[in-house]
Amino acid sequence: MSNTPIRVAIVDDEPSVRAALARLLSASSFEAKTYGSAEEFIESIHAGLPECLVVDIHRTALPGLDLQRYLARAGVKIPTIVITAFNDAETREQCAAIGATAFLTKPLHGPTLIDTIRKAAARCEPDKAGSV
Repeated sequence: MSNTPIRVAIVDDEPSVRAALARLLSASSFEAKTYGSAEEFIESIHAGLPECLVVDIHRTALPGLDLQRYLARAGVKIPTIVITAFNDAETREQCAAIGATAFLTKPLHGPTLIDTIRKAAARCEPDKAGSV
């Protein structure tokens, strides 16, 4: 196995949440990059895809579900962990229907997030770094 850190993109409109998640992931030897909007993340994927995406589903501009739909339509495959403060069956079903790898509720439990990212990234195929 490679010693290269797992690259994780974090998309959340709350600066404090992005900072906290980036600190947690960096302390766990991940390479975390944060984005304040889905649009900002979309612009970045031309330079390369992360092995995992952590996205807040209820954001202001382009919600996480819409970001997932956009990526699916574009043929971009990134294991995605949806995070949200809302834990209802309909939201879970929508996330599963569009291919989310995992669904975690806030407040996040650090070890659970770390374990979920590792499992999701293990399923990532490096040669599938499609372009949009």
